[in-house]
Amino acid sequence: MHTLDQTVVDAPPGPMRERRSPVAGGLSRWRAPLSILALLTLPFLLPSQALAVNVLIYGLYAVGYNLLYGYTGLLSFGHAAFFGTGAYVTGIVIGAYGLHPFPAMGLGTVAASALALTVGAVSIRSRGIYFAMVTLALAQLIYYAALQASSWTGGENGLRGFTVSRIDVGPVSLDILDPQVKYLFVLAFVGVALALISRILASPFGTAIEAIRENETRARACGFDVERSKLLAFVLSGLFCGLSGALSAIHLSIVPLDSLAYHTSGMAVVMTLVGGAGTFFGPFVGALAVLVLEDVFSQWTPHWQLGLGIVFILFVLFLPRGLWGSALERLAFRRRRP
Repeated sequence: MHTLDQTVVDAPPGPMRERRSPVAGGLSRWRAPLSILALLTLPFLLPSQALAVNVLIYGLYAVGYNLLYGYTGLLSFGHAAFFGTGAYVTGIVIGAYGLHPFPAMGLGTVAASALALTVGAVSIRSRGIYFAMVTLALAQLIYYAALQASSWTGGENGLRGFTVSRIDVGPVSLDILDPQVKYLFVLAFVGVALALISRILASPFGTAIEAIRENETRARACGFDVERSKLLAFVLSGLFCGLSGALSAIHLSIVPLDSLAYHTSGMAVVMTLVGGAGTFFGPFVGALAVLVLEDVFSQWTPHWQLGLGIVFILFVLFLPRGLWGSALERLAFRRRRP
């Protein structure tokens, strides 16, 4: 279990503090491939391939959010704007212009990054709960803009009319309607994203954002460009969330208006906290737990949100570091015992 994350835990409740031990430092280079190997087992553990694909997509969404909240310490309530933008732009250019899915996904990701740059430039001027509320307000503006632009987005009905059944990659044609092929297709993008995030966290920039999370005043005194680092972290977070939205559009062949709604932003927060904020693999654990619970509760009652809310409250009270974070903490404690 510990090999999927290089974390050695010794922190108060909240985002996990990652410290590099000699062993952990050697394992950190393997965290991305080991995470991918773990994700390869999902189709064999879950009852459906569609649920496994959703875990990949929303896990990547939570990973992008975790880069901002778990590693930089900035709580955002508006990340649905980037997820939804990536999905809408991808669907629009495929349906309206017949663009190949790869450049369409690229445009969706770039559009989400550009939006994150704009939102970040405005919101990082505030702190704490004010930062969270500014991101929420700006995300709601994007939501209502999409609602009004019904000729492009479909309004309340969402974006429809595009279907990706096959994707040509050179001489190879991928049948995206095949559940196994679709899962491996999505996993390939998730794997590349995890490798990039691992490299980002291992870079001096990764050290800078963790220093900002721990003590922004001290980080500024040490010579870090705090504002620029926070803005770059915001843009990178939006980029990976936009990529997850683009993958969602390919997966569903529709883009519901709810992809921009505030409760989609809440999903990123819940998945990150349930899995373990500030851990590398924790967001996928959180996405798995939340989506499986949602699937189970929705079969029992139409009020499944109530059950999910109760579970989240229990996690906050009794497992403040999340499932993955608590497991790593217990493992670290056992290693420290004589």
